[in-house]
Amino acid sequence: MQVFNVVPNLPEELAPLKELAYNLWHTWNPEALTLFMRLDRELWEKCNHNPVLMLGRVEQKRLNDLATDDGFLTHMKRVSDEFHRYVEDRHFFQFALGIDRDFRVAYFSAEFGVNDSVPNYSGGLGVLAGDHIKSASDLNAPLVGVGLMYQQGYFRQYLTSDGWQQEKYPENDFHNMPLRLMRDSETNEPLTVYVPMKGRQVAARIWKLSVGRVSIYFLDTNNSLNTDTDRAITDQLYGGDIEHRLQQEIILGIGGVRALETLGIEPAVYHLNEGHSAFVMLERLRSLQNSGLSKDEASLLVRSTTVFTTHTPVPAGNDVFPPDLISSYLNDFAKELGFGMDEFLGFGRVHPEDKSEGFCMTVLALKHSAFANGVSELHGKVSRRMWKDLYPTVESEEVPIDHITNGVHIPSWISIEMAMLYYRYLGPKWVEDPDNEKIWDMVSDIPDAELWRTHERRRERLVAFTRKRLIQALERRGAKQQEIQDAREVLDPEALTIGFARRFATYKRGDLIFSDPDRLSAILNDPKRPVQLIFAGKAHPRDMAGKDIIKRIVHFAKDKRFRRRVVFLEDYDINVARYLVQGVDVWLNNPRRPLEASGTSGMKAAANGALNMSVLDGWWCEAYNGINGWAIGAGEEYEDTEYQDKVEARAILDLLENEIVPTFYKRTSDNLPREWISRMKNNLTTVCSFFNTHRMVEDYMENFYLTAAEKYGAFRENDYTPLKRLNQWRHKVTTCWNRVRIVSTDFPAGQENPVGIPIPTRVVVDLGGLNPEDIQVEAYFGKVNASGNFEFVEITTLHNGKQKDSELHEFTGELILDQTGKFGVRFRIRPVHPLLEPVLTVSDLKWDDKTE
Repeated sequence: MQVFNVVPNLPEELAPLKELAYNLWHTWNPEALTLFMRLDRELWEKCNHNPVLMLGRVEQKRLNDLATDDGFLTHMKRVSDEFHRYVEDRHFFQFALGIDRDFRVAYFSAEFGVNDSVPNYSGGLGVLAGDHIKSASDLNAPLVGVGLMYQQGYFRQYLTSDGWQQEKYPENDFHNMPLRLMRDSETNEPLTVYVPMKGRQVAARIWKLSVGRVSIYFLDTNNSLNTDTDRAITDQLYGGDIEHRLQQEIILGIGGVRALETLGIEPAVYHLNEGHSAFVMLERLRSLQNSGLSKDEASLLVRSTTVFTTHTPVPAGNDVFPPDLISSYLNDFAKELGFGMDEFLGFGRVHPEDKSEGFCMTVLALKHSAFANGVSELHGKVSRRMWKDLYPTVESEEVPIDHITNGVHIPSWISIEMAMLYYRYLGPKWVEDPDNEKIWDMVSDIPDAELWRTHERRRERLVAFTRKRLIQALERRGAKQQEIQDAREVLDPEALTIGFARRFATYKRGDLIFSDPDRLSAILNDPKRPVQLIFAGKAHPRDMAGKDIIKRIVHFAKDKRFRRRVVFLEDYDINVARYLVQGVDVWLNNPRRPLEASGTSGMKAAANGALNMSVLDGWWCEAYNGINGWAIGAGEEYEDTEYQDKVEARAILDLLENEIVPTFYKRTSDNLPREWISRMKNNLTTVCSFFNTHRMVEDYMENFYLTAAEKYGAFRENDYTPLKRLNQWRHKVTTCWNRVRIVSTDFPAGQENPVGIPIPTRVVVDLGGLNPEDIQVEAYFGKVNASGNFEFVEITTLHNGKQKDSELHEFTGELILDQTGKFGVRFRIRPVHPLLEPVLTVSDLKWDDKTE
């Protein structure tokens, strides 16, 4: 069969529409969005806000009419001019790296949730990746995205009449999405990369998605060069069995690096968003070795230029593959790299000698990344504790996993009405510079009445949207006419509205608020102060416990006590999320601390003026100030989860009864809830300036990307001469390190030392054949508790002193303590080199003999 594509027949006057449709810049530009809505608002909604699909479905007569509509053409020119100004303006970020060319960061993720027109995401991880890309575009940060394009994406959810989740997998039509199939410039044939897969080669095509100034490249195995089995590798996101998951991750990691090479893109830095793409490191090793580097040289380069972000707060959440499965798929690849299979499997094990331990993608990523981070301050602490066994030479506080707290791309998530309000009172810089606190301080200039009326309009639209979706779901299920009529009257557009929407994992406790149904009913059905709840979210298809929670909520929604006050919306996606975060008054979040790595839905709600009511977990630990929302509990962690549920369920209802409901309904003579509005403004001022992806991307740039890019540039000079010298130095250190030791320490232990007075310190080291500049001697000191453990720690580097004899060398320094109490100190040595990141020497740390 000969295949061909049919494309929209746009009048020449409307040609800019096609260019705008194929760049997702329009998804966060209000004028661009309203331009596409003007074509046909109803069709825009039916096409899931996909302008490429809509342009192919709009009636030709309508297009011809618009081609002579001066108002529309003026609007289109204004948007097109702004788009070109945006993509051609390159002044946002200036870099001075000391390298003679631009650098690129390759950002790998198993899912990207840029917009609902490209349903290639399941939830928070993908949506965060999409927001990361958008802010990189706004900041002109040099990113390129790499992912997989799934033929069926993530499942679409529908519920039975009994509330049980069912899944369906509609096919994605890539040719009617804002995607471009990459083709060879000479032959016009699709660009193809081949990935080794258990003795065969799997062919993957490359699709491009333009997001402002940034491109994302997706791999797709559904093509005629593959067998039916291999065509199905990229069929579903997080579908299939563990072998299917491994196949996808091989395509993503190994195929993704090969795709960039095929496209002529040479990244200096690779950023892995979760462990799914950790095979990137293996393909980079292979490619670098093929270019002439040794195994050790390639490893040094890869580790020094890789950033890894973990999002998982529990070990069970990480991908772990059986050793036999890894061997069957990657044995030949390991041989090509020069590794025996046992050594290769050790890359993915906490304890490499334990042959029963599975192959963990997070461990593989951590072992090959000089830069690693969790996604909130608390999650950083949790991750350091969780992976302590990987770093036995240090305490958990020093495990080299930093944190960069997540954010959201604010323009993508606020309503058009709220955006116009911000433009009016904050000026245009709230879009260009959203992490500027001074801009958000101007929120106080917004008149209370104007802010409140804007918010009320969004709540009204949320109620209308909820009714419409509920009716559509009931009609699909063949519900009785009376049920459909009741759905038209569900919810009150003026009532206090609480939203809860997220993945229905059991630890998120979606039904916690129903722990005391009678008490909750009394709160919701107060005739003078009504309250209503809107739920949405999906459980993983194999998570029966999560499905049970959804079913339970649906049953409560049918209970006569809650029938008009509780709704569960089917098929949670970006579109549903937008309506919810833009329209609710309160965003409820009640996970079991510390199992929420970060969470971002509450940030989106906050940017629209909603107030958070949340357990102090994830991002809310950092954001809550006592005024900008409410805290459920005080950050407690429980071993008895049943008891925890009782305590925190009671706390939720207490907050509603005693604080939230009274504050919302306390009105002044002009019918404004002034105290509530004051909290809204405090929330906007404190949350928006920090919890945004502009600040987050800048943190990645300043903390990780720039350093890694400088390393890459330095290593490549003179045909990798600095890298080769560093590797030679490492070999020398490895050879001598067993002989290096601390011989003696001179420190006034057991004495009373006045606060603030320098304490002289001297350490004698046997260099074991190394030079003094090859090592760093550190004093590790801090306050000691009753158990003899450090409460906190400071580290001071001692100075290179005098030589004692041919092997012994003295290092000296001073410790200054600014408080009183019982303190302890230990001394340690580590290799040090100007081109080597300190994290890469953690395993080499040598300590003095511990004394009491």
